[in-house]
Amino acid sequence: MPRSMNPGTVEPIRQTVTVRCSPERAFTVFTEGMGTWWPLEGYSRAVNEFEPGTVSAEKLRFEPRLGGSIVEYLSDGQVLPWAEVTAWRAPKEVVMAWRPHSLPEPPTELAVTFAAREDSTTLVELEHRGWERGSQRFRDELYDIYVRGWVTTLGLFAAAADGGTD
Repeated sequence: MPRSMNPGTVEPIRQTVTVRCSPERAFTVFTEGMGTWWPLEGYSRAVNEFEPGTVSAEKLRFEPRLGGSIVEYLSDGQVLPWAEVTAWRAPKEVVMAWRPHSLPEPPTELAVTFAAREDSTTLVELEHRGWERGSQRFRDELYDIYVRGWVTTLGLFAAAADGGTD
């Protein structure tokens, strides 16, 4: 259940991971390469919104630019939106209006920053905020799923980023 910092606010979900590559590579893998590491079999609109076995998520595409979208392609030809890029400061930060669902709720905001460290690694910090924009039911149903899910997805991102060379 989401924790409140002050009345009317909900504590953002924050996760960090350190990857063994430059900020440029980390940023590119996180954005343009999202479709290569995101676990669609567990975290997708196909899984969350359709009866099991009726459709599957075939791929995820991230349009790497301000105003770009993240979309999910389904086996039946549907293309479902996930997010819109609201800030693009390559290779330091990307911010998205995050809404990978069809619920009648406003998007939350996902901000990811990439900072070089002295040991030639990159600190990646994710903040998933804006939960207070949605209904209490929305927060109760999804907040904890995202708390756990970001650990999993950032681990897969880190493996993908660590697996290449600069």
